[in-house]
Amino acid sequence: MTLARTWSVGLAGVQGAMVEVEVDIAAGLPGVVLVGLPDAVVRQSVDRVRAAVVNAGGEFPARRITIGLSPASMPKQGSGFDLALAAAVLAAAGAVRRRAVDRLVLLGELGLDGSVRAIRGVLPAVLAAAQAGHRQVVVPAANAAEAALVERIEVLAVEGLAQLVGHLRGETVLRPHERGPSPVQPPVPDLGDVVGQAAGRRAVEVAAAGGHHLFLGGPPGAGKTMLAERLPGLLPELDEQAALEVTAIHSIAGTLPPDAPLVTRPTFEAPHHSATMAALIGGGSGQIRPGALCRAHRGVLFVDEAPEFPRAVLDTLRQPLERGQVTIHRAAGSATFPCRAQLVLAANPCPCASAAGDTACTCSPLERRRYQSRLSGPLLDRVDLRVELPPVTRAAWLDGLGAPESTAVVAERVRRARLAAEERLAGTGLGLNSQVPGRMLRERFAVPRASLRLAERALERGSLSVRGFDRVVRVAWTLADLAGRTVPGPDEVAEALGMRLQRSAA
Repeated sequence: MTLARTWSVGLAGVQGAMVEVEVDIAAGLPGVVLVGLPDAVVRQSVDRVRAAVVNAGGEFPARRITIGLSPASMPKQGSGFDLALAAAVLAAAGAVRRRAVDRLVLLGELGLDGSVRAIRGVLPAVLAAAQAGHRQVVVPAANAAEAALVERIEVLAVEGLAQLVGHLRGETVLRPHERGPSPVQPPVPDLGDVVGQAAGRRAVEVAAAGGHHLFLGGPPGAGKTMLAERLPGLLPELDEQAALEVTAIHSIAGTLPPDAPLVTRPTFEAPHHSATMAALIGGGSGQIRPGALCRAHRGVLFVDEAPEFPRAVLDTLRQPLERGQVTIHRAAGSATFPCRAQLVLAANPCPCASAAGDTACTCSPLERRRYQSRLSGPLLDRVDLRVELPPVTRAAWLDGLGAPESTAVVAERVRRARLAAEERLAGTGLGLNSQVPGRMLRERFAVPRASLRLAERALERGSLSVRGFDRVVRVAWTLADLAGRTVPGPDEVAEALGMRLQRSAA
């Protein structure tokens, strides 16, 4: 009896778990038994490994082979175990040294010709290997730049199984892959392209400074999409920890650009109105993958033509937006993804969507009411800023005075406002005004009662819920940070209340 083992990584959400791959070769009728809760893709890996070994110039053992994937109670999914299975089988057969693979972590899919193909989720897998104490990992050459983002671990990039076998036999030496310089980022859309719409520009600036959710209403051509697309450019670049979080999500989703292994800018996701619940939140029949909300983590989720989305689909956003993470349950297990994204909703005022506004609208009051009611009250109650954009006038389009402020100018104000908020929130574990819970707003960051009179009257009249009152106070703090004030005054509260109730009044 000959026994060999090596290591790979299984993923559940963005968390990786070490998987020990054991291979036992014994006398008996030739055959392969694979145990350890493999899915269909992992079970098919036996045929891929057999063909790859033969076509790479090796010999697949014609004996009884038992392959165990431990821990046996954890479901194993995906093709990333192929390379580890091949190395363990070859070690058990004596084709390579068993000691050479004993602590080695191998990730990659095998082609039938022996080539090693790229897989999803390499970054979280290598992070898990580093945390478990492993010091060397073998990955496909196409994933090497992504794997090299993890410090304290050597990354060996291979293009084929024969190359790996030569390294394990000591015939050739694979050099650790070095992390290269970050690629030059393309320019972001400039806020200076937006003509007029002072209220919309102000709302986007406030949303960026405080991390607030935003609703933009108005006729077609008013600039709703343009404003939403320019919001990520106002946000600061991601720090190292946030960049790794976002990159791990996109690695699992398979949306990581090959020429940009590290996501350093806030992302922008704009799903189509035909998107399903699984496409928006995440899911899948096999391996659970993140949806648009999770891919927008630390960035912006733009829901254009929001009333065209099924109401039940949009309402699934409510709880994840509050918690900052979503847990997806399936019969085979569950996966948790972070989803602390900024939501931007955009909608036309009515189904006919006349660019001329109310003067040319052909919709009845009942049709307009039905159209607007497709956005549920509980969802809108979680949106801090609601702005109605008027049609762009001829004067603003052709005779505008002076060039609008650029993204760089507004982003600098946003940066200073965020620094002020971080200094005030130091020690709380929070970084943005939109994250401050209501109790902390009332006890630690209380606004003078004299400044809150307008908001209190709105609460008494029923125009505001208690949640809405807290959100008005959060926006007031953001406005104070933008103005360089140490505490919100009546003007900041009045402006925050106006941004909150503008759509209701409209």
